[in-house]
Amino acid sequence: MFRRLSDCHNVSDLRLLAKQRLPGPIFHYIDGAADDEVTYRRNTSAFEECDLVPRVLAGVEDVDMSVTVMGQQLQMPVFCSPTALQRLFHRDGERAVARAAEKFGTLFGVSALGTVSLREIGAMISTPKLFQFYFHKDRGLNDAMVERAQAAGFNALALTVDTITGGNRERDLYTGFTSPPKLTLKSLMSFAVHPGWALDYFFGEAFELAELKDFVKQGSNVAVSIGDYFATMLDQSMNWNDAEALRARWGGPFCLKGIMSVEDARKAVDIGADAIMVSNHGGRQLDGSRSPFDQIAEISDAVGDRIDVILDGGIRRGTHVLKALAAGAKACSGGRLYLYALAAAGQPGVERALHNLKVEIERDMKLMGVTRIDQLQRDMLRYRT
Repeated sequence: MFRRLSDCHNVSDLRLLAKQRLPGPIFHYIDGAADDEVTYRRNTSAFEECDLVPRVLAGVEDVDMSVTVMGQQLQMPVFCSPTALQRLFHRDGERAVARAAEKFGTLFGVSALGTVSLREIGAMISTPKLFQFYFHKDRGLNDAMVERAQAAGFNALALTVDTITGGNRERDLYTGFTSPPKLTLKSLMSFAVHPGWALDYFFGEAFELAELKDFVKQGSNVAVSIGDYFATMLDQSMNWNDAEALRARWGGPFCLKGIMSVEDARKAVDIGADAIMVSNHGGRQLDGSRSPFDQIAEISDAVGDRIDVILDGGIRRGTHVLKALAAGAKACSGGRLYLYALAAAGQPGVERALHNLKVEIERDMKLMGVTRIDQLQRDMLRYRT
């Protein structure tokens, strides 16, 4: 088992280090997905069914991997997708990820279920920031979140559209995971054998959902599973009219996160969205659904000339990023790829994860015979099936 950050050369290595550091229920919350976790595995394995066809003698000494997404220039074509509860994984939580993303010139997505305030993050970094919006039944809470993101200088807003109810996350049922964690005999034993995590959690800054605590107790003061939170707190009547009204209220770059069909991608264009994240929520919602990479080419062909198409999920290697971009994605994003790193070592861990990916992308671009992202084309791919 890897015990040093310097030994971590890929996402799998960082996952092992995170597993070593975290209590079981916390690790399995990051690592788990819905039902039999078929879609979760498919999100990455789908890349294996597509081969790259490199070019040579292309003069690749200088490589530019920058992209522009939602009007924001990123220095690498991968960004940190918004994820919840980050201070459960490391005491610095979103602060660590924000600083690492700024160091690598990429975008940082912050969840509505985040544990550091939007105001603090907005004051902390000057690089692009995206706020992930969950559409709650409490319209006052919805309005407050939009206003706070605007006041904090966030550059874009992403409405998550694939959590109309909670997924069946069975690992959480087995481990008893909740936010905040419940103190049971089983969990206390797990906490006891991970004293570093336990000391940070029980004696450090009080855990809370920074943007929700003034409106709802669940998640901050009342323990609840994420699946139950989605099923009870989010507005299941949300529709396309609500999404269009939110876009108008926000008034800036607007994204829909969780689009998986061509039909919905076209509707996103119709309501004036600037981007879509082709995503199945990391396989944590509808098991048996397609992977983002399975869908990215046909969605990009249908709307890629009118809207930024982002592949979200399953990214583990630089070659995965190049395949997604060649298939038509404008950029890629991921959560677990940096959450393992955050849990393993805080900000240095996230920096390690982004560094590993950046080095791989640069090397792989040179081996593909391209010096710019826009040189990656569909004819550089061959599908096995």
